[in-house]
Amino acid sequence: MNATSNLVGEALKEVRGDETQLHFGFDFGVGREAISKYENGRAKVPADISKSIVDKYDDPKFALAVQHQYTGTGPIWLNGPNVDLHRCSVREKTIEELEEAIVSIKKTSLSKPKEAINPYEKKNMMDMIEEAVEAATALANFIAVTTEHLGISYTGVWTSHYQYLQKAGFIK
Repeated sequence: MNATSNLVGEALKEVRGDETQLHFGFDFGVGREAISKYENGRAKVPADISKSIVDKYDDPKFALAVQHQYTGTGPIWLNGPNVDLHRCSVREKTIEELEEAIVSIKKTSLSKPKEAINPYEKKNMMDMIEEAVEAATALANFIAVTTEHLGISYTGVWTSHYQYLQKAGFIK
């Protein structure tokens, strides 16, 4: 089991709070045993139930955990011992990560065809990608922490964003 293997279960327990597994499961058409398996990492929360939980509870931590569960990629909720999730700390760390990513992107050329890239240039490109991934993770946590702090709907922010993208012709 890796370090991120049961983030969904941990987030689900938080979402459920003091509600019993049995009562919580009723809302989503599953039994207590299924909820227990989800929380303990013995089973993945099915996509339709994950979506229903996100819709009902609008919990950014659960949403990020589910995204990671299904793809094994993307930003993840930061929960380690060296993380300070106070909104001001998250803001400062996000700015730091974005600035590092911008510097790295600006200093890296992407003009050569893949076959012409030497090992040194490839290493710089990998460093740039790593900086961009760190910035994406910082931004995801910033959005989650800030929406939660302000009482703004996390799913509502994304719904508005997708509507904008569609209206601007960036998605169908």
